[in-house]
Amino acid sequence: MFTPEKIRNIAIIAHIDHGKTTLLDSLLGQSNVFRENEKVAERAMDSYDQEKERGITIFAKHTSIFFEDYKINIIDTPGHADFSGEVERVLGLVNCVLLLVDAQEGPMPQTRFVLSQALKIGLRPIVVLNKIDRPHADPDRALNLTFDLFVELGANDEQLDFSVCYASGLGGFAAMDLKDPRVDMRPLLELIVKAVPHPPGNLELPFLMQAATLSYDDFVGRQACGRILEGKIKKGDPVTKIDKNGHPTQHKVQRVEGYFGLKKIEMDEAGVGDIVSISGIPEVMIGDTLCDPLHIVQLPPIILAEPTISVEIMVNNGPFVGKDGKHVTMNKIRDRLVQERRANISLKVEETFRDDAARVCGRGELHLAVLIEAMRREGYEFTLSKPQVIMREVNGVKEEPFEIVHIEVPQEYSGTVIEELSRRKGEMRALNTNEHNITSLEFLAPTRGLMGYRNTFLTVTRGLGILTSLFDSYGPHKGEIPGRQNGVLISNSVGKATGYSLFSIQERGSLFVGPGEEVYEGMVVGENSRDNDLMVNVVKGKPMTNVRASGSDENIILTPPRLFTLEQAIDFIQNDELVEVTPRFIRLRKRFLTEADRKRKG
Repeated sequence: MFTPEKIRNIAIIAHIDHGKTTLLDSLLGQSNVFRENEKVAERAMDSYDQEKERGITIFAKHTSIFFEDYKINIIDTPGHADFSGEVERVLGLVNCVLLLVDAQEGPMPQTRFVLSQALKIGLRPIVVLNKIDRPHADPDRALNLTFDLFVELGANDEQLDFSVCYASGLGGFAAMDLKDPRVDMRPLLELIVKAVPHPPGNLELPFLMQAATLSYDDFVGRQACGRILEGKIKKGDPVTKIDKNGHPTQHKVQRVEGYFGLKKIEMDEAGVGDIVSISGIPEVMIGDTLCDPLHIVQLPPIILAEPTISVEIMVNNGPFVGKDGKHVTMNKIRDRLVQERRANISLKVEETFRDDAARVCGRGELHLAVLIEAMRREGYEFTLSKPQVIMREVNGVKEEPFEIVHIEVPQEYSGTVIEELSRRKGEMRALNTNEHNITSLEFLAPTRGLMGYRNTFLTVTRGLGILTSLFDSYGPHKGEIPGRQNGVLISNSVGKATGYSLFSIQERGSLFVGPGEEVYEGMVVGENSRDNDLMVNVVKGKPMTNVRASGSDENIILTPPRLFTLEQAIDFIQNDELVEVTPRFIRLRKRFLTEADRKRKG
């Protein structure tokens, strides 16, 4: 067990893709936590399958490394704004943050959010200018912009006197000055030991801890993870859990685990400053206080920002229900959502007035899409409505959420982007074009206006644009915002789509299905090139004649169908359409009116 003076607790925070997880790879690799012959994947901390596929961090994760006679606990946090709840709840575990800033891009929208959270709770960040080995890196400019951001966010004199380190996570080196030799990460580790304050607390006081994250083990069940604030704990000790309502329950510690590299390791005893997982408290929730039974203390709850977007998850009432998924009933779906809510407190699950639907509220479309993707991989089948922003009323005035939108595009596309965002009620705040003819734009736009825009943005910028957004505040409702301009092609028959019928229909728009795919009446099979919806027959075969058989078609050339990811499908649909999600398929369809809907409409 390390004394608090020999422990350093830090979190790595940054905008998405500024290199947090890659920098951590270098720190882990140079701290001898792996065997010499051990195969270690890139971005080793991104262990969740969706993190590897999407190339982003979704969940905050813990690790520990040893440097000289110090133990450094590190938390890797997500960089995407939709997962900012993960950042908010772990900042209380640490005494300092490493703020990573891309030496080429400088501070970005998410940098502002995570830094403001750190400054608000009094942390003094260490600024790491990453990717200094890039060809167009400009560390001095990035540092000046970062200092300006500190001032803008109201940092105090002590926070403004931050330490600076230059690094390359991919290159595996750090330096205190740009002229220093670029060898390894040792300068950064030395700076952490020197500049990060040790955790406060006293080993002699009664045990006290707050659950900040939860995990699950097949052998011991739910585990509460947090930093020990006072005292020490070991296996077999009695502990009292106090829930958010102040209700105490008695438990016995079954296991105490710490972190080393990518593994959890069982500890004989842990004390003040250690970040540990404690087993033996089956109903523990995030924010619950764990304390000594003889010294009952309740810590203030962990408060997170409210969700801004909601989606209805409904039972699949389409013709193909049950063909692909195992879990199709509302009871199964609701149980899974309740299970998710226990571990992911930035999500909210609300009951609706219908028996066959539940409303899930989150921080953004990606936040909800990660949950939906996880459920479909577990065998669930359901339908989704178009996401809606969460409105609120203040002093009789209807308000909606607004986001700061940061865009970088080649100059020739900037006019199209400005025109479209203005149509969606966005207000331009800044415009700047650099020497490489890259235009940077900043807008304040309603969240409603951004829904469905990302796909359009990628299309009009030929995939060369970068768009990031971050919740800013609630403001007065902006009125009606135009949605998708084109109508859809809707199947009027059941069966398998044929190449013969698709060939004649593809002139009317872009198709979403290919030959041989099963379709049903009411299923959306394409996007119309005009603004109206059109019923089409995609299952019609070529008729037989006395000249040739029905199978001897002339050579037809079909454009490959447009395939949707989950986020693209959610973005695309309108209010009268649904996304049907099964383990193997993502289909779009028009809403079928249920008996309850018909009664409600009279």
